[in-house]
Amino acid sequence: MKKLLFSAAMLLAGVSANAQLAPGSVAPNFTVSAYQPWLATAGSSSNGSYTLYQYLDQGYTVFLDVSATWCGPCWNYHLNGALEDIYAAHGPAGAPGVSASTTDDVMVIWIEGDGSTSDATMLDGSGSIGNWIEPTAGNQIQFPMANPASALANQINNDYNISYFPTIYRICPNRIVEEVGQLGASALYATVSACPPPASAPSDVAALGYTGSLVHCEGSYTPSVQIQNNGTSALTAATVTITQGGTTVSTGSYSGNLATYGVANVTCSPIANFNGGTLSVTVTTAGDASTANNSVNATVASAVNAVSQYITVYITTDYYASETAWTIKNSAGATVAQGGGNWADLTTGQPGTTVQAPQLVTLNPSQCYTFEITDTYGDGICCAYGNGSYTLKDANGTTIAQGGEFASVDTRAFKTGTLGMDELATIAMNVYPNPASSTVNVSFEATNNNYAVALMDLQGRVIAAKNLENLNGTQVVSFSTENVAKGSYIVSITVDGLTTTKNVVIK
Repeated sequence: MKKLLFSAAMLLAGVSANAQLAPGSVAPNFTVSAYQPWLATAGSSSNGSYTLYQYLDQGYTVFLDVSATWCGPCWNYHLNGALEDIYAAHGPAGAPGVSASTTDDVMVIWIEGDGSTSDATMLDGSGSIGNWIEPTAGNQIQFPMANPASALANQINNDYNISYFPTIYRICPNRIVEEVGQLGASALYATVSACPPPASAPSDVAALGYTGSLVHCEGSYTPSVQIQNNGTSALTAATVTITQGGTTVSTGSYSGNLATYGVANVTCSPIANFNGGTLSVTVTTAGDASTANNSVNATVASAVNAVSQYITVYITTDYYASETAWTIKNSAGATVAQGGGNWADLTTGQPGTTVQAPQLVTLNPSQCYTFEITDTYGDGICCAYGNGSYTLKDANGTTIAQGGEFASVDTRAFKTGTLGMDELATIAMNVYPNPASSTVNVSFEATNNNYAVALMDLQGRVIAAKNLENLNGTQVVSFSTENVAKGSYIVSITVDGLTTTKNVVIK
């Protein structure tokens, strides 16, 4: 669900505004106490307390539900019984409410994540939603439901990047997290098979994920990889080999004392004059018990060439526009252009999209840049909340980057070029008055060529257009706005495939 599920109290409590933990992240440990009085003598320590790592170290896959007692969708998911069913059929043998025929490989922990609400008794029915620990008469929830104090609740929220309720995570025995969402019991259990088996051999190293940049502008490139000790003994040494097209292009090594399920990042040797492509990463160690988890692949995109230093950024957000922001950074990492982050949202629930006016950015020619677009909520500019997309075009109208759905951030690299003098003259256009009331005037310098001048809305639909042939010298083109609705519009000039735009407001 979107951020409409937040309470003001939750936002004030210091909850992270970032997206949920990325798949492949390591789950932070925590200990919570069950709220239910009938679980006072249960738990991993038999005192009503439950420690995440104790269950993971025993080989259990843990499903973590972080909800809030005021959250309607959380209550609806709770009522459907998915977590009750998976706990009963697959929970720890001998635990309260677990079937005698359990597969004994799953644990469920529910946490009240809003530490700022006064809900000391809301879990047992004093709240407006219902009785969380006994949602229907005689149906007492047997998996632990914790109501931690504010400090602990906020710590868990921050550790797990909780930005909406409910958040359902699957945590594998090797402590790796993935958000699975509000699935039914059978669908939840189907995800358990994606977890690697618990550590059983003394020596077993895994390539957990690629951590190097997935975009590269030019020159030297430094790969890196995250490794994990899946052995029962401490990992003291490992070797990383990176190949491209069967040829070794980079190597790295780890030395230290990595405990079971510990992770480390290995920075490998630079690749000179790297032009992108697929890298195959392999990690090995002496006596490695399994090679199935030794490899990961990564595809690194190289910079796209732009014809000029004039770049137009087109953004279409979903109707939570305030979550979307973009930046352009130079090769030194400094931000040279940015937009969004404060765009106004549409009315919650309104279908359709929020279209942001194109923005023309002038950069230094013949340099490398990275474009990065982020969605702070973590679901990208996509889909159920209005289709979103982004496009970057150079001054020739050629697309140099584009995308739509992404998890929380998308990054692209591009190189700028230099326009000729004739093209530079074309870009020197002026739109006045701005804001305009009855007429929009467009002035530009023509150089013995044919020009198309248009007034468009923010969706790119042409309101008025004029095609002019064999122009030379100073030109002024005027559009009447008598029958044009108030709002923001775009003026464009196209010549020889080169399009220049500017924004205008009609009042």
